[in-house]
Amino acid sequence: MAPYPTTPRLPVLALTLALLLAPVGALSAKDFEDAASGHIEHPAWFADSPFNDLEGLLDEALSEGKTGLMVLYTTQGCSYCEHFIRVSLGDPEIAARVQANFASVGLEIFDDREMTDPAGESLPIKAFADREGAGYSPTLLFYGKGGRRLVRQVGYQSPERFSLILDYLIDGHAGQVSLRDYLRSIADKEAPAAASPELRPDPLFMRPPYALDRSRLPAAQPLLVIFEQAPCRACDDFHRQVLALDEVRDLLAGFEIARLDITDDETPVVTPDGTRTTPARWWANSRFSRLPAMMFFEENGRPVLETDALVKRQRMLNSVNFVLQRAYEKDWTYQRFARTTAIERQNRERQ
Repeated sequence: MAPYPTTPRLPVLALTLALLLAPVGALSAKDFEDAASGHIEHPAWFADSPFNDLEGLLDEALSEGKTGLMVLYTTQGCSYCEHFIRVSLGDPEIAARVQANFASVGLEIFDDREMTDPAGESLPIKAFADREGAGYSPTLLFYGKGGRRLVRQVGYQSPERFSLILDYLIDGHAGQVSLRDYLRSIADKEAPAAASPELRPDPLFMRPPYALDRSRLPAAQPLLVIFEQAPCRACDDFHRQVLALDEVRDLLAGFEIARLDITDDETPVVTPDGTRTTPARWWANSRFSRLPAMMFFEENGRPVLETDALVKRQRMLNSVNFVLQRAYEKDWTYQRFARTTAIERQNRERQ
């Protein structure tokens, strides 16, 4: 998730992000099973770079008058990656736009081979993934002149949302306005999609005020913070398709859970590091650009995992278990944990 240096007016940001971004995710990502093992084959029009020379690919693209370089990080077995490649990059109009405006290359998150990054530095491919924040697959990275990163977007991108990201880059808005503000300006023109007019109640969630400070005294349980708003189609889907599952709820019993309304600029919140704020201000100062969004913290308040990517059943189970099993203490990334979990699950199914 890329940083967003400009903080827009809170009520407008909250409303417009929900109207634009939540329906987009809900419309295009409900027809695949995220526990399925996806076989990853990058499109044939992706660049074949035997030495993984991203600097060379970028320079060539710029010399041809293109906007820059698109890097897609995936990993074998990732159903979200397979769905993005098949549905979004498989759209002929979208594929043509990408080819006309970017050099494109696909990388594997766990690849040990050496590469040259867009700015000319040599390092292993998996180290580049760590440095650029490819924590969830797929991760999209776009680079422009001088190897400067223009956009980082984590998780499945529907054709609709991916098209907006391309508009932002191709039309020259990067560097002038954040992607978050750009999407907000478009959402101002959009009509709301059908969704619940109120936040869905759930006994899982603590009641306000939200005293989440763990900097002075560790808590007995880890913490999950969920950002939502009504109306929000993707939030509704998350409740129905993920939070309603018994296996998810059983695991979430091991957490304290705060669900925050991003339009609420009145309810007091003390964040895990002791900062006093409100739900709206915390959201506005975050790096998120989609709803729902989640932050996981360990008992002493240290952030462990955060995402605004599409999260379906298996990814939610993996995320929760990543925290409960303290996999981060082994210096594991979420993606390594998810991959190991998938291999173990497949081995059990073969027995």
